Amino acid sequence: MLKRIHLPATDLEVSGICYGGGGFGTACRGEDLDRRINLFREAGGNFLDTAHCYGVWAPGGDGASERAIGSYLRRFGKKDLVVGTKGGHPSTPGYRKTDAWLSPGRLGADIDDSLARLDVDAIDLYWLHRDDTRLTPGGIIETLNAEVRRGRIRFLGASNWRTARIAAANAYAAAHGLRGFVASQPQWSLACRNVSPDEAADTTGKAMVFLAGDDLRWHEQTKLPVIPYSSNAGGYLATGGQRAKAGFDNPTSRARLERCGRLAAELGATAGQVALAWLLHQSFPVIPIIGALDPEHLRQDLGAADVPLTAEQVRWLAQGDGGGPA
Repeated sequence: MLKRIHLPATDLEVSGICYGGGGFGTACRGEDLDRRINLFREAGGNFLDTAHCYGVWAPGGDGASERAIGSYLRRFGKKDLVVGTKGGHPSTPGYRKTDAWLSPGRLGADIDDSLARLDVDAIDLYWLHRDDTRLTPGGIIETLNAEVRRGRIRFLGASNWRTARIAAANAYAAAHGLRGFVASQPQWSLACRNVSPDEAADTTGKAMVFLAGDDLRWHEQTKLPVIPYSSNAGGYLATGGQRAKAGFDNPTSRARLERCGRLAAELGATAGQVALAWLLHQSFPVIPIIGALDPEHLRQDLGAADVPLTAEQVRWLAQGDGGGPA
């Protein structure tokens, strides 16, 4: 059974694993989707994650994920569910064209759409899907807090933001009595992501952010919660490295995957469960986002919450050198 975690600086109590809606309304819909969400809820899950742009890659899928969640809420009730959605995504093939994705007008239009699709009066946790480094962190915080005062969004999150920008935004919020970011949503898993030259050179805020290096150390120091997507490396860790090779296959990932398999065999778990458990046993709050639509895969992912790891095993999975299986 998933435990509940209080998100600091909020009144939100969320499950220790979040269910991501990337495939809601497109890859899975109707009664099939109802069963998946209900399975998640029966395991103690109450935290759903979606985005304004989810589904745009499928024919007729614009807004499909948010609409699917809205349909579910109307029929089953929101009750204790916490729904987070993201807005402020740059232009991408098939998606709306804009050069100012975090402008007040653009964010306001995204929130209009999300409220209508989800059929809610206010969004529990509103994430900015990307940063825009042309804008000041303080200006962005002012835009979001104007929406908080309107009662349209409640708490704020930063997805794919560098921690220096999150820190500056939160310092501005604290100095002006405003709401800051209560959590970060980067890409993160036990695997090590292959970063393309274009992503590495990006200074605009458009690129995905993989949590590593100074950003990871900042979270360890500040304890700001992380709610990572691609928490099983796009299936790389759960399939023995057979999926998502282009994104994650490299010597570091292969070594970590091998250690995952060894520890999984000792614990009577799967490698994917051990990889998710590694996230759950960090020194700061981590709530991994899972997106499995196959019922058995979903059950396996949820079972990661029952995999015990010692601090030494957590260290060994990432670094090796002693502390592994007997």
